[in-house]
Amino acid sequence: MAFDTIIELQNVSVFQKNILVLSDVSLQIERGQFCYLIGRTGSGKSSLLKILYADLPMVDGFGRVAGTELLGIKDKEIPFLRRKIGIVFQDFQLLNDRSVKENIFFVMRATGWRDKLAMEERMEDVLEKVGLQTKGFKMPHQLSGGEQQRVVIARALINDPDIILADEPTGNLDPETSEGIMELMFDISTTGRAVLMATHDYSLFRKFPARIFKCEGGRLSELPQEVDSAAADTSINETGHLSSHE
Repeated sequence: MAFDTIIELQNVSVFQKNILVLSDVSLQIERGQFCYLIGRTGSGKSSLLKILYADLPMVDGFGRVAGTELLGIKDKEIPFLRRKIGIVFQDFQLLNDRSVKENIFFVMRATGWRDKLAMEERMEDVLEKVGLQTKGFKMPHQLSGGEQQRVVIARALINDPDIILADEPTGNLDPETSEGIMELMFDISTTGRAVLMATHDYSLFRKFPARIFKCEGGRLSELPQEVDSAAADTSINETGHLSSHE
């Protein structure tokens, strides 16, 4: 139903350093859906994500994310849009001179939190959700890669966003740790949040089937549903192509 649509793009052009990388992009994602975004390096995945959180301007078409129209969005409106979006990066982007708690408090203060008791309660809540309830006083260098990524996810959840945008969140992690992060991301989508995750790790599709969007040849397309559910019968190579049944 239309009121459940949380991300909607119609006929959008995506540029990367003034070069058109994707044209005529149309996309619709509902609340509670988990979706993959795949494609070769340079195919426009990260730029498309940046369009969604208004880090790159939308120049044509129609876009609405979490109730906010993107075409012509004013600078003063962007912080309000981003409070509805949690962003998870591959390289963590944690402040290395601050504890886990201080990393999260930093984001909270930047997004308007002032009540110290409310901040403490919310911080403890999100750390428990990501399985780090005893790690708040640790420094980033004292955590494993998987634990650092869980801090990033906790930080993304702090403002109770409608959407999680994840850019290669398992890219620097070993397979076992990646699986734990994926289980967490899927759990997040079951709470009614939409999750859109760019990835090169196509082995995830077998264990965590979901909608798959592919950037290729300047276009965005959704792979057929039977491909999603038949991952065991279909291999996907490193370039993002289906090597059979395509």
